[in-house]
Amino acid sequence: MNILDATFYYCLIFLPVATLIGFVIKKRVQQAFHTTHWRSLPVHYAFYLALRIIIPAMVLFFSAAALHLLSLYTADGLGLFSLASVSSLASGFFAYQNIRPEFCARESVERIIRYILISAALISILTTIGIVVAVIFEAIHFFRIVSLLEFLTGTHWAPDDATEGNTSGMFGSIPIFAGTFMITLIAMLVAVPVGILSAVYMSEYASSRIRNIAKPALEILAGIPTVVYGFFAAITVSPLVVELADSIGLHADYTNALTPGIVMGVMIIPFISSLSDDVIRSVPRALRDASLALGTTNSETIIKIVLPTALPGIIAACLLGVSRALGETMIVVMAAGLRPNLTWNPLEGMTTVTVRIVDALTGDQAFDSPETLSAFGLGLVLLVITLMLNFVSIYVTRRFRSQYE
Repeated sequence: MNILDATFYYCLIFLPVATLIGFVIKKRVQQAFHTTHWRSLPVHYAFYLALRIIIPAMVLFFSAAALHLLSLYTADGLGLFSLASVSSLASGFFAYQNIRPEFCARESVERIIRYILISAALISILTTIGIVVAVIFEAIHFFRIVSLLEFLTGTHWAPDDATEGNTSGMFGSIPIFAGTFMITLIAMLVAVPVGILSAVYMSEYASSRIRNIAKPALEILAGIPTVVYGFFAAITVSPLVVELADSIGLHADYTNALTPGIVMGVMIIPFISSLSDDVIRSVPRALRDASLALGTTNSETIIKIVLPTALPGIIAACLLGVSRALGETMIVVMAAGLRPNLTWNPLEGMTTVTVRIVDALTGDQAFDSPETLSAFGLGLVLLVITLMLNFVSIYVTRRFRSQYE
């Protein structure tokens, strides 16, 4: 029996037991509630006892799993299950002794829930720190082999030609980041206007009947798998782009940057539209009424009052769209190709950072080879760029929030 099996069997046995015990305690307290002065409601005593039964064992299981993942200690599953069962029974027994009228279970339950919420927040923070540290340490190994300056300023990417003793000029990342920014820019040029304008229509102009039909239909786009978008880009949109380019005398590759940019923009529309719609609808009605009372038209009210007030939320929605575009892989692989190409022409094939990361980590190279480690160098630079975008977004959001609140 391993840790996962021990956790499963514990939950299978003790979760129903804790629920049943809590139900019984609630009924007993309810019977005496009207004849004796109890400091908390019956449900608080039930929750208190159930939480005291479950939480010690959960802490034990999480600690054992963390130690196992860090290769510090591997616990026997049967022994872990036995220890968790004993701790639950002991904790439940001592908690049962507190079920008295003078005991305020509500404060204890709220304290336990507050600790649970703090733990959840810490897990999120520590996970983020762990991801950053893991990427940094592996990237350090890469930059010991390849010069950081060469990596950031080089214009030639050919890791297949690199050897163990010669990596000079083979890991220039500018073509990869140029392709990433080019495709992301095209996607945002498609998604931002369409997404924001559709949000304005649904929140300010559409009737309830049209809104109830249009918004779910628009959000269906968010549920389509990216591989389907990739098929659509490669089979439908790319030939159309080539034909259109030929009709005006331009040459376009079948694997070009414009196609994935357009398709990604369509994919991002529901993210920006849905979030912007919620933000615009949350603008107080009093601001609209005051503006209309001063004689402005509905469109002037939207442009000068509603949109500036909702701007922080709209910026956050656009930033989410940028992050979605930066992290997309499948559409780019199927429609833009794998060729690192430094060009301003979106009708030529390009590639992105995420595509090269996948290509580096799924090859047959050794894990400590420069080609494989280059994935972590690319990931670190992309992480820094995303962090800078977040800082800019926070600055703009706070500035406009302080101005309009």
